Amino acid sequence: MAQTAVTGGSASLARAQGTMIGAARFTAEANAPSYAAIQHEKLASGHKEKVMPKVGKFTFADLVDGEDMSAEQEIGMTNVVLTSGEVGAKIIVTDTLVRQNGTTGIFTMIGRQAGEGFARKQDTDVQALYSGLNGGTAFGSAGSTMTLAAFAGAIATARGQSEPFHPTYAIEHPNAVFNVTKSATSIGSATNMRVNDSREERALKDFFKIRYDNVDLFESSNITKDASDDAIGVLAEKGALVALESDGFSQERERDASLRGWEINWVADYGVFELDDARGAPLLYDATAPTSTG
Repeated sequence: MAQTAVTGGSASLARAQGTMIGAARFTAEANAPSYAAIQHEKLASGHKEKVMPKVGKFTFADLVDGEDMSAEQEIGMTNVVLTSGEVGAKIIVTDTLVRQNGTTGIFTMIGRQAGEGFARKQDTDVQALYSGLNGGTAFGSAGSTMTLAAFAGAIATARGQSEPFHPTYAIEHPNAVFNVTKSATSIGSATNMRVNDSREERALKDFFKIRYDNVDLFESSNITKDASDDAIGVLAEKGALVALESDGFSQERERDASLRGWEINWVADYGVFELDDARGAPLLYDATAPTSTG
């Protein structure tokens, strides 16, 4: 759909392009906590896919002096094949909008809108994978409250089950996370947020709530609630889910003479996948909105 009003001609738009793409990139990078928290891989130039190996476990046995070892092991290798796909959006900015725009920073505005839309797309793509982890068996249950005790119980369950994993982060809907922070001791102003591993702290700091038992808890407003106000988040190791990035968030402009404006296109090429089902689990808790009085 054409948007009415930019400024001047080609030269003005060329100068503004940096503003648009800069605003879009910054907004996208800083507003997708679910995407930022997972493992990231690059697709090599000229390749159409990337193969990620996954191996089984070795079991060691006690030995008896003078007897041959019988505990022969198998690598148990399986492969996850990652591919990417394009996502994109476009807008048409008319010459009239440019001339009549006034004091509003139209290019910054457009860049922010593009970045927010791209961030939502990346975040919801990752969140769609949450329910399939741990064989689809969620920690928590529909209608249950995500208190600090429940969060601690989910962490202990992850570490103590027959196929244990050692989570480093959790992400849930803000309303569910509220119940954790409500039941927890307040974090003082001197407390610093430092993520447990190589995740990008800059991209996650605005979504960090607390760290408990060496697990960072984040919130994402992009997590949807069902008709009963329940929400599915995640408790996982970084390597449970992976993003394959072929081409970063890019922008291209083209003059549309018949519309008397410029068509601006944003495109990215990536994919998100479950890398190891056993290294994470869904978190299912009530996400009913709290009252303003708590």
